[in-house]
Amino acid sequence: MNNTTTPWDELVTTALLGTDRRTPPGAPPGAPGGDAALALLDAAAEETVRRRAGLRPAPAAALPAPAPDDPRPRLPDAARLRLGRLLADRASGGAVAGRRGSSPDLTELLPQWLAAANAHGYRAPPSLLPALLDAARARTDLRPGALAFAGPRGLWLARLNPEWRYALRGSAGSALPDPSDADAVRLLWQEGLFAERAALLGALRAHDPAAGRALLAATWPAERAEDRLMFLDTLRTGLADADEPFLEAALADRSRNVRATAAELLSALPSSALAARMAARAASCVALDRSGAPGAAIAVEAPHECDAGMQRDGVVPTAPPGRGERSWWFGQLVEAAPLSTWPARLGGRTPQELVALPVRDDWAEELHAAWCRAAVRQRDAAWSRALLGAPASPPATGPGTTSPAERSKLLLALPEEERARWVGAFIDAHGLSEAFQLLGVCAVPWAPPLGRAVVDALDIAREAGSYPWSFSGVMGLAERCLDPAEAPHLEALTAPPAETEDTSPGAGGYWSEAFQRLVSTLRLRATIRAELLPPAEE
Repeated sequence: MNNTTTPWDELVTTALLGTDRRTPPGAPPGAPGGDAALALLDAAAEETVRRRAGLRPAPAAALPAPAPDDPRPRLPDAARLRLGRLLADRASGGAVAGRRGSSPDLTELLPQWLAAANAHGYRAPPSLLPALLDAARARTDLRPGALAFAGPRGLWLARLNPEWRYALRGSAGSALPDPSDADAVRLLWQEGLFAERAALLGALRAHDPAAGRALLAATWPAERAEDRLMFLDTLRTGLADADEPFLEAALADRSRNVRATAAELLSALPSSALAARMAARAASCVALDRSGAPGAAIAVEAPHECDAGMQRDGVVPTAPPGRGERSWWFGQLVEAAPLSTWPARLGGRTPQELVALPVRDDWAEELHAAWCRAAVRQRDAAWSRALLGAPASPPATGPGTTSPAERSKLLLALPEEERARWVGAFIDAHGLSEAFQLLGVCAVPWAPPLGRAVVDALDIAREAGSYPWSFSGVMGLAERCLDPAEAPHLEALTAPPAETEDTSPGAGGYWSEAFQRLVSTLRLRATIRAELLPPAEE
């Protein structure tokens, strides 16, 4: 070894200080700046070669275990090529900001492609697994569909690249045992990682709720508080009256969050003892007005204290800033009480009649908001229908709620077909300005009445020369959610509308491009659907 060779650390120090402050090796003192810099680079090159030449090869790492078999059927060739294009478009950046132009946004079609491929039960092509895992790493909304499609080989591959570690955190990381194999289930529950145990418990609850609950009860006292909370949440799957004893015991848990979740689950069981206790408390606060004032009305007397029993049953005693304590406690009691409490308590009236009754002393907003939360929690279609009111009613005067977010939650309790009809009628009456969140809870593809309502509202905005960019979100939803069979009916809207003095500058061209993109996207979705059909179904 040449003892005059300068160590790498000294070269780095010289580069950091600068050759005008420190003379590099091989340069005479006082050398011009250019010569000194060249001397430093020469020395760095020489040191690099020396270090590489002197590097001893490390022992070879053990080969990874072979990839597991994936018995699912292979993708049709056309669908495999399509997936490659979708992933390549994502990697290249997809559509540019503003999305002007008539070409479909392929990145927004990838979630639908994955959902359709998983519905057919296909396995992912091995050559596309790296790009698929990269796509799911960048977009969390893709992960459930992408990991289901990637299957066991995707998890095997994820273990070999730290950048794909998310796949192991978000799944069991290995194939789950058959729920009917009691010994394998018990072994994984006792020795598995948290993600494996959580996935196992979820799968077991879906297959046999009683067995899942028994498995959790066996180790419940020894679980950490944060794990107890996550495991308890899995009981939402298959929740039934048989779960009540376990949940009732969890009301005494050391963790406040566990107690709150147990109380929420019990309140979703109308026949539970907790629901009966909450019903009695709530009923003591709400009654028909007996003051003698003309007309039937509801009177409210909110609780004056939050006693230990209320707190044990999940009532949070401390109100948020700006909220009165009594109204805070009252809202929690009504929310947790079974909705079947109120017809019997208030004169045998239907939900529609109860919601329409006036409420004395400005308690209507608090009472109706609590009924809304109860209808969402209990998934009660009759009460949700009553609280939503008629879709043609002005949103600000709705009987139960004026919030688009609350309306969206109530809509989820309605059957899909009725939900689509309600949102379509709402758009017919009020346009699209408050409909974006409502559209997000409707089944895809949109039912014909809803699809026609959206297209008609967009056409009205187009003809009126409205500012077009304010409708870009709804137009994007339409591209993903309209039935592809609607494409031929939209051709007439692809022509630029006549512009007037009141038309926003450039609006006509934007609307034309937007409808062209909508038509081309719908046709592409139809093609994708056909490409994914097994040969026997074509």
